[in-house]
Amino acid sequence: MIQVKNMSFSVPDKQILNNISFSVELGKFVGIIGPNGSGKSTMLKIIYRHLKQTSGFVTLYEKDILDISQKKLAQELAVVSQETPVLFDFTVKDLVMMGRTPYKKWLAADNRDDFAIVEESMMLANVLHLENRTFSHLSGGEKKRVMLARALAQQANILILDEPTNHLDIEHQYQLMDLVKDLPITIVAALHDLNLAAGYCDELLVMNDGALYMSGTPEQVLTEETLREVFHMQAGVSKNPFTKKIHLFFYTND
Repeated sequence: MIQVKNMSFSVPDKQILNNISFSVELGKFVGIIGPNGSGKSTMLKIIYRHLKQTSGFVTLYEKDILDISQKKLAQELAVVSQETPVLFDFTVKDLVMMGRTPYKKWLAADNRDDFAIVEESMMLANVLHLENRTFSHLSGGEKKRVMLARALAQQANILILDEPTNHLDIEHQYQLMDLVKDLPITIVAALHDLNLAAGYCDELLVMNDGALYMSGTPEQVLTEETLREVFHMQAGVSKNPFTKKIHLFFYTND
């Protein structure tokens, strides 16, 4: 379980996050939604220890994440960040193999199990056909899927995704969401598309102005009032006739 308690984060002259508390149960798919600048990415960066909170704490299995070694944390928690890192000209296969690093001793060679896990991860992320391509020559969407394959190769119990469908066409958006939904692990994802969030997440956290506005199931959270107050949009709320999930229809008064 991930538990966030009274977490705040600030930089000089600006409060980014203000007294946020929530917990994520094992095996759940939790989506984080909110307008641009509401603190979604910052909150995720604190959870995966890229940033350190100003106050409060984050625990993983009841242990403060600041007390967990980097290697152990990487075995438990994998990340696909919003920004694609600038890397040397590794091939896709070599880059995905880096996901096995948390399980290796210094200078240990890749073994048969590593190669099998990497191949399976590339297959799941639909990048096996790119294995010999260099990362720098890939499209934005291909790079995103390669970074997902690397995260899958970590075989962590928790997967954190920051805007995972950015740069993906609609087919690959749904392929990615189908894939992560079926994983037998805990997923925490910041999502821009509210209909994707409604269709795939068990629970949603709504961020607004650096605070947790509300949380609950998509049915509880995605109401006309919330969409108006938080996203400043008029919307109709219905159910998708095919999936039976909440579906939003946005409109303006013009």
